[in-house]
Amino acid sequence: MTNSTEIQTIVDRYLAVWSVGDPADRAKAVEELWADRGIEYIEGRQYFGRAALVERVAEAYEAFVANAAYIAVGGEDVAVHGDVVTFTIRLEHAQGPDAGETAWSARVFLVVAEPCLVREDYQLTAQPLAA
Repeated sequence: MTNSTEIQTIVDRYLAVWSVGDPADRAKAVEELWADRGIEYIEGRQYFGRAALVERVAEAYEAFVANAAYIAVGGEDVAVHGDVVTFTIRLEHAQGPDAGETAWSARVFLVVAEPCLVREDYQLTAQPLAA
């Protein structure tokens, strides 16, 4: 995968999927991002297949974005090697005195399959949320 437009589309979709509030729209966003047998690995857990990924994204949305505490941003540091795309994702405080400051970050490694769908997704926390 060498097309920079395709790469940016995948990164943009990845960053956006975590902020989709409507369940039907969220399921569609997951379908447009991950392959049917896609898998995500985070913090010793794995989510296999689109149904599990829809549930995973919904849980993250409810925990971090639905209450307007955080927004998901990042992707300024995209690097590509073959079918691997890597970048940083951050949760930034959405309001209050810390608005715009990073509350959590992770390095994301995506293995992309044709046609531009994520086959494997690894999130490696770089900055954990404060307790």
